[in-house]
Amino acid sequence: MDELLPSPGRSVHTPAPDIVKEIPRLRLPSWDRLRLGSFPNFLERRTKAGPAIFLTLALSASAAVVLGSLYAPAYQVSVDGVELGLVGSRQAVEKAITRVEERASDILGYEYTLVHDMAYDYTLALKEDQIPVSRVETYLFDQIGEVMKTSVLTVDGQMIGAADDAAQLNAMLESIKAPYINENTVSSRFVQDLTVTREYTPTTALRPIAEMEAVLTSNTLEQVDYHVKAGDTFSAIANSHGMSVTELQELNPGIDINELWVDQTITMSQAVPFLSVETTENVTYEGPVAFDVEEVLDDTVYEGYTKVRTAGVEGWATYNADVTYINGTEQDRVINSTDVHKEPVTQVVAVGTKPRPKTMASGKFIWPIRGRVTSGYGSRYIFGSYSFHSGIDIAGSYGAPIAAADGGKVVFAGTGTGGYWSYGNYVVIDHENGYQTIYAHCSSLNVRAGERVFQGQTIARVGSTGRSTGNHCHFQVKVNGTTVSPWNYLP
Repeated sequence: MDELLPSPGRSVHTPAPDIVKEIPRLRLPSWDRLRLGSFPNFLERRTKAGPAIFLTLALSASAAVVLGSLYAPAYQVSVDGVELGLVGSRQAVEKAITRVEERASDILGYEYTLVHDMAYDYTLALKEDQIPVSRVETYLFDQIGEVMKTSVLTVDGQMIGAADDAAQLNAMLESIKAPYINENTVSSRFVQDLTVTREYTPTTALRPIAEMEAVLTSNTLEQVDYHVKAGDTFSAIANSHGMSVTELQELNPGIDINELWVDQTITMSQAVPFLSVETTENVTYEGPVAFDVEEVLDDTVYEGYTKVRTAGVEGWATYNADVTYINGTEQDRVINSTDVHKEPVTQVVAVGTKPRPKTMASGKFIWPIRGRVTSGYGSRYIFGSYSFHSGIDIAGSYGAPIAAADGGKVVFAGTGTGGYWSYGNYVVIDHENGYQTIYAHCSSLNVRAGERVFQGQTIARVGSTGRSTGNHCHFQVKVNGTTVSPWNYLP
């Protein structure tokens, strides 16, 4: 019989084991009294005594074996007056209680103790009537009101909530996918690691389906990288992403908003769905077939330039493709088959090998002067008000040479008039490739309109003519007639 003390908080009833009766035993001759010479006498006495004693002995031994194989000591376990069944070990039940308490504590996040009226009634019972201790353990766990078995929704390891009805939970998830699914959809899934599992949780984890749906369909702000493009300004980038200049500056404290360059990385805030849906559609459609481009050397075209000799013509085909979307935005397209109806025509391009004249544009700018940039491109406060500054101001000593940023033709050299009255003496160079550069506030000019100049040639001298606060060169860049940030083109 187990000699265990009852656990605190649980009352235990264990009657005395007085119901077990002994099986009658027969006294047999001691074997150490038998000798080999007396063995026949013993047989003789056995024969005279008759077979009754041996039959009784055999039956008693057989009964003991049978009883031992069918019956065993057991405990009738009751919890709060409810009989759960017979178990072979009270100690095993106590261990099960400990496991229940430890498991409940892990789930609830605080130490939990079972409080039940436990009774153990000792008896002798058939072995086949005993129940596994695990059944007692499950019953005790199910009596914990603070814990229940629910369907738990988890996204990327974060528990969103739990629901009694798994069908409603799954229906809500399917409704989130529904707007992105059509007759061409062959597969759909959530981008995040989403799971719905059946497990024990605190009852406080239960949340209404609508509340969980609101979380899953909400947007979160995440930081993403933006790469500066030609013509970008800091304020324009902020506006296009729904941010103020101040907010963008706070995300990029190390960036000078007046000195941006092409491919510079800027950190942005972007709204990202909490839960994203990826779908794949199998589509058949008609579209153009791209033409090939063949390049041929041509000594009548200047180096660095090309000329189309034969224009390419697109073909036409029917395509079958698998298209992958995330939240309805195409991410990838895999062409499975192409049925060409009209073959494309190859484009032939002449690649120049003729040496370029010195005054021809190279396509890359150099700094007109070297010095400190005193005013950047974009909005600025000057002369008592805010205005848009169309270039950058580079400080220099009076009379320092100003160089042509690239080769080209001088289209203006003189004093500011009309819209450029504030420029004082300035020069405009057309680089004949869609680019123009302007050099303003000069003390003197070294070129005239109509002249051709080469990259690095002195075209003027630093001064402070026009509306100016000191000696500097105002450098401005235009692309196809539109003023752009010089930072995107200077090395």
